[in-house]
Amino acid sequence: MVVLRLLSGSIEIIAAIVMFRLNQVEKALMVNTGLALVGPIILITTTSIGLIGIADRLSVSKLCWIFIGVSCIFIGIVKK
Repeated sequence: MVVLRLLSGSIEIIAAIVMFRLNQVEKALMVNTGLALVGPIILITTTSIGLIGIADRLSVSKLCWIFIGVSCIFIGIVKK
């Protein structure tokens, strides 16, 4: 999970440097759109790894609450 978060942070910093160097709003928006794809993928992957790691110690009801919470996050991201 740590490696994925470091990778995600590195991608964000590189994207910021690219946006700064491009110095054009249209191109910066394209780079930012690419970041919008990376963020949720990293979130899903790290959450999945974490849940797999602790699934044997959680009850079914707690896993359901976690699933509901993650679903709410994704609904909030998709809704405008």
